[in-house]
Amino acid sequence: MNPLANPNFLSALAAVADAHADRPCLIQPGAEDWSYAMLTDASQRIAGVLAEAGIRPGDRVLAQVDKSAHAVALYLATLRLGSAYVPINTAYTREEVAYFCADSEPRVFVCREQDVADRAPVAGAATLLSLGADGGGTLLQKAAQAMPVETIAERAAGDLAAIVYTSGTTGRSKGAMLTHDNLTSNARVLLDYWGWQDDDVLLHALPVFHVHGLFVALHCALLSGTPMLFLPQFEVSAVMEALPRATVMMGVPTFYTRLLERDDFTQQRCAGIRLFISGSAPLTEQTFAAWEARTGHRILERYGMSETMMNTSNPLVGERVPGTVGYPLPGVQLRIVDAEGRALSRGEVGVIEVRGPNVFAGYWRMPEKTAEEFRNDGFFVTGDLGKMDEDGRVSIVGRSKDLVISGGYNIYPKEVERLIDEMPEVLESAVIGVPHRDFGEGVVAVVVPVDAPVEEPAVRAVLEGRLARFKHPKVVVNVPDLPRNAMGKVQKKALRDRYVGLFSEV
Repeated sequence: MNPLANPNFLSALAAVADAHADRPCLIQPGAEDWSYAMLTDASQRIAGVLAEAGIRPGDRVLAQVDKSAHAVALYLATLRLGSAYVPINTAYTREEVAYFCADSEPRVFVCREQDVADRAPVAGAATLLSLGADGGGTLLQKAAQAMPVETIAERAAGDLAAIVYTSGTTGRSKGAMLTHDNLTSNARVLLDYWGWQDDDVLLHALPVFHVHGLFVALHCALLSGTPMLFLPQFEVSAVMEALPRATVMMGVPTFYTRLLERDDFTQQRCAGIRLFISGSAPLTEQTFAAWEARTGHRILERYGMSETMMNTSNPLVGERVPGTVGYPLPGVQLRIVDAEGRALSRGEVGVIEVRGPNVFAGYWRMPEKTAEEFRNDGFFVTGDLGKMDEDGRVSIVGRSKDLVISGGYNIYPKEVERLIDEMPEVLESAVIGVPHRDFGEGVVAVVVPVDAPVEEPAVRAVLEGRLARFKHPKVVVNVPDLPRNAMGKVQKKALRDRYVGLFSEV
């Protein structure tokens, strides 16, 4: 059959790989570069190993592996067989992995070589294989002898392609079920919206267990047949060395702040870059401005999540407004509603809801939770708070669970953080609410000082006349750094837990 007639997302990727077989695909520092033909061959051989282990369409392959070319091949091999890829963070402990094994019930579990003994007790009925970042492990030993699988399993557009577990900051982690159509539609939209070019070279320094690195960055390159400078992790010196050979870089805000700390990071260093993209966590207006001043580039910020991949983006051509995430992508419907789901007027803050081919099929084995998160008309309730201006441009205010209600008044942390971050003595801040006897919640500003501790009177002086008094922090706490997840997002629940008793004596 015509490979493009098979909705399995790998059909589209394989057609591109065949057309660019001799082109570099994964350019790796200190290791052999892989062409598209080499990636295809490795994925077919790994698919042979998975097939011998009993993998069939619909089965799950759980992967807790380091970033490597073979890890990409493992992902593509999983799609080839019509099974579902389940990537998890390499930082997760055995206790955490036990939950993912029990919940997803994988047929095969691939872990790092050094983790085999520790993971074996929690693997359950799964076949346990290992994969080393240097190319070792039982998976590749078997692949050398396996019969390659060249066929691509036929799947329907709505069939399961991957399960991505949410960070689990509240309650147990939920598995977002992404379909082949989710992956295909989002990747094609991004290639067009970001103007991907045949001579683009992507600087890829993101992890590949997360939507950003796996389904956004990787798919853009693979679906266009363009090379990637495939770094094992974000390390400033390595990124600095790679930048002159790249044309596109995707990163989290931390990437940009770390580069700006380097005195030798200059406009000349990134002269060949046509596009810098930021996501996974809010980019401050200060970083946006500092980046433009240093490089002449205006960072393109976009907005997505595990359940939907990309929802909005600032434009490739047009004004990229700091502090906003741009417009809904083609095919994505976005609205701002109140707690009851009633549409709000432009400029009003409410919950962001989205509908489109990018939106996931629901939470794995959680039908009740899935039903709670979808409106009857198919809109997904993101839990993010935002507003839309008259032009349709979207700004994110925060998470609904991060909303602070003090004395009956709603306080959106980002508007307070934005002003505190403008203080030259503040590196960054996080505003939270913790229990308060009189006000219900008291506002707390957790700040990372540049040098000397930042005192409460200084913060109040900056906010005076700019924000209503009820929004001012009652306490300012200085910390050396803010807790973050693997993608650089500040973990406010961890801060609320840490300071839950701050006002207990009040």
